[in-house]
Amino acid sequence: MRSLLDRIQTPRDLDSLTAAELVSLAEQIRAYLIESVAKTGGHLGPNLGVVELTLALHRVFDSPRDTIIWDTGHQAYVHKLLTGRKDFTQLRQPGGLSGYPSRAESAHDVVENSHASTAISWADGVSRERRRRGQAGSVVAVIGDGALTGGMAWEALNDMAEDQDRSLVVVVNDNGRSYEPTVGGMARHLAGLRTSEHYERSLAWGKRKLLSLGEPGRAAFEALHGLKAGIKDVLAPQVLFEELGLKYLGPIDGHDLIAVEYNLELAKSFGGPVIVHVITEKGRGYVPAEEDVSDRFHAVGKIHPETGLPVAPQRFGWTAVFAQEIVELAERNPDVVGITAAMKAPVGLQPLANRFPDRVVDVGIAEQHALTSAAGMAFAGAHPVVALYATFLNRAFDQLLMDVALHRAPVTVVLDRAGITGDDGPSHNGMWDLSLAAMVPGLRVAVPRDGATLRAELDEAVGDSSGPTLLRYPKGALPPDLAVAETSAAGDYLYRGREADVLLVALGPLAHYAVEAAQELKSRGIEADVLDPRWVLPVAPELVEVANSYRVVVSAEDGLEVGGVGSELARQTQVPVLVRGVPREFQAQGKREEILARLGLDSAGLVEAVESALLRSSISRNI
Repeated sequence: MRSLLDRIQTPRDLDSLTAAELVSLAEQIRAYLIESVAKTGGHLGPNLGVVELTLALHRVFDSPRDTIIWDTGHQAYVHKLLTGRKDFTQLRQPGGLSGYPSRAESAHDVVENSHASTAISWADGVSRERRRRGQAGSVVAVIGDGALTGGMAWEALNDMAEDQDRSLVVVVNDNGRSYEPTVGGMARHLAGLRTSEHYERSLAWGKRKLLSLGEPGRAAFEALHGLKAGIKDVLAPQVLFEELGLKYLGPIDGHDLIAVEYNLELAKSFGGPVIVHVITEKGRGYVPAEEDVSDRFHAVGKIHPETGLPVAPQRFGWTAVFAQEIVELAERNPDVVGITAAMKAPVGLQPLANRFPDRVVDVGIAEQHALTSAAGMAFAGAHPVVALYATFLNRAFDQLLMDVALHRAPVTVVLDRAGITGDDGPSHNGMWDLSLAAMVPGLRVAVPRDGATLRAELDEAVGDSSGPTLLRYPKGALPPDLAVAETSAAGDYLYRGREADVLLVALGPLAHYAVEAAQELKSRGIEADVLDPRWVLPVAPELVEVANSYRVVVSAEDGLEVGGVGSELARQTQVPVLVRGVPREFQAQGKREEILARLGLDSAGLVEAVESALLRSSISRNI
């Protein structure tokens, strides 16, 4: 069934295949992706859309001598298959293939590029240094049209256009989507290039140019080789890219191997910066993905390959609670507006957009712009709620600090996928946010522990007009609501020991582990209280006062140990605080629960932490 795919061990094995064999290989690759990703979960739709494009890239360019950089890297599964990585059985699991390019896996990979809009800058830097060193070879950046909504991509395009001497090819993989349909003026421009009269004019232009080359050009086309002579005459700048001084090829049917390969040969032979505009279909060749209007199976869990249906139904999750509550808040408060960076559905703003279409703004993959635009909306009277994945807040820290916080703007930032996320690897763990937030003057931060506290704290945040607020919660299913033993100005006591001399300060969902740890400690003769501060930054004076009344304090958070909530608490108390969090190092891919256990943030780890803290305290007293 996969005889052709089995023959491909390196990209150069593609060179001997006929056109008919390449078509068969594309079919085999799609079948393999569907079969494999159905078992593990992963990014399916984006990879089904780039099969022919990836084949053409590896036939025209000689990786790794020529450098191919993927933006974003979740569309690099086909690239992995063609570069000798065919064992997808442990995809995105410990010991298995990463869901993104990885230098540790292959010399064909350059950057673990899971944060969009950066590939052109990478390519620009690689090509500049190669030229300085006199090294041959082309550099190719493959960037989706959705990633072109990010400002960094345009900074790079502007810079590379200034220098016409480098073999630098930017392939715009245009499927009209990031997670969802691409938004903004650039999306309209590309849509104009690929639709009706404009597209037909472009195709007619390409045909005329090909015919003008005479028999050598036609022969080269049929042989799947680019014409080396007269390339500068073949390439014509088009519309927007013309203003930047960039040559442009396209639009090209991204599923026509001959057309894609021919145009890539032209771009390679030109020797200067070229835009190659390729039109692809996300989810191509898999009916369930093609019919999924929401995101074309952008990312899936384990599914039945025949139907595309989940193997197990998803449990009600954190995002769903936010999605419900933000609609209810908007019903009551006309000032509430939502802002998303190309992720309305994934972050839970789609229901709000359905209910109030004029009160949700999708800015594209542009988190910096989202935060500053939110500050402007707040100045004009709104209460913006900016919903992002926690890992992407990193990109907008300056705007959070200087545009939102400095001006005390009543903006609420809601961070989905906060803390350890696991499967998507080191770049997607939202473990930096609490340490970043701790540096921002006037920013109030809440970490809900369950659905009830998420609703209550979101309501409080949106009702706060004095300055910015931030809420963060993890990926996945919602835990049961925890009962409160006692409330106080310092927070909620979730467990009370008898005359306890140990305090467990547990942030958000880790409170569940802390309660289990306290129960286990009791069985070992150690009494501990469990306190959830709820609003964790800035550290409340009441929490410091309470902490000082215990012999030992252990804090637990799935953010960085350094600079987070625990270290802030330790800085202000007189009693020793053992801070348990995420070490200042990138975490390998794996399940959230497994990583938390490895870091000592589960119930067993917290029991060990308390016993260790008590031992240190005893030694200190004896000294």
